[in-house]
Amino acid sequence: MTDDKTLYMVVPCYNEEEVLHETAKRLKEKYTSLRQRGLISEESRVVFVNDGSKDKTWSIIQELHAADPKFFSGINLARNSGHQNAVLAGLMTVKDICSMAITMDADLQDDINAIDAMIEKYHEGNQVVYGVRSARKTDTFFKKFTAEGFYKFMKVMGADVVYNHADFRLMSRRVLQELANYREVNLFLRGLVPLIGFQSCNVYYERAERFAGESKYPLKKMLAFAINGITSFSTKPLKLITSVGFIMSIISVIAIIWALVVKIAGHSELGWSSTMCAIWFIGGLQLLALGIIGEYVGKIYAEVKQRPRFIVADFINEEK
Repeated sequence: MTDDKTLYMVVPCYNEEEVLHETAKRLKEKYTSLRQRGLISEESRVVFVNDGSKDKTWSIIQELHAADPKFFSGINLARNSGHQNAVLAGLMTVKDICSMAITMDADLQDDINAIDAMIEKYHEGNQVVYGVRSARKTDTFFKKFTAEGFYKFMKVMGADVVYNHADFRLMSRRVLQELANYREVNLFLRGLVPLIGFQSCNVYYERAERFAGESKYPLKKMLAFAINGITSFSTKPLKLITSVGFIMSIISVIAIIWALVVKIAGHSELGWSSTMCAIWFIGGLQLLALGIIGEYVGKIYAEVKQRPRFIVADFINEEK
């Protein structure tokens, strides 16, 4: 049985060889400080999750573990499973050997110094502590506009997400045990964790520039991530199709009545442009509706197959 101060940091890694040594160094310094202050126990660990990296990431994780087996642990996934699944793999692996877990990306953009406040909030009784960006000074205008628009749009769509929060968060062992009961394949942790409930709070921090390497979330992946989040936690797009269909039906009835009146009055003329515009407009709406429905059908297809979300090939961890 773990005590109330055993912290496991879960750090997903995909091709992070350029930054991993620096991340490990800073986390070790932070853990030393936290232990001295009595906020965490000596059994606390840092767990790096290698998400099918193609570089030397896993080799570096093994080296870190060999050099300090009582501090650094590692999980090696059998293949690239995606960021969200890598985070979940780490959490589900450590849920029974920690009292709290913090997830943080390896690129050092999340403020390590915010960990102190997170743990303090946990000891005050909070089961979930969200790391929330206080500003977006390091973002380009396009990145800031699209990111903030994403959170606002998610709210409009009915998804309960924490504004300007990504995947930097603390969760208690109790929350992790409840998270294990959620079996969906289409994983969106930013919406799933608030759904669990329990007492929670926010810790605000300023996000830094990436220390080294390249972003693993280009625009294409960000759009796919946003679509996954919306369709995983909201049926409003489907309801919107119904509303648009109803409105278009009313407009069509009005157009038919108008056409008949004009025909009876003898003022009808051949209108190629208006006809083609109507055809393209209705056709576009139909294809959009089919696309939205297809997105939900695709999710159902993935869920009913119940394939594993991740496969852990290796877990290196010093026994307590």
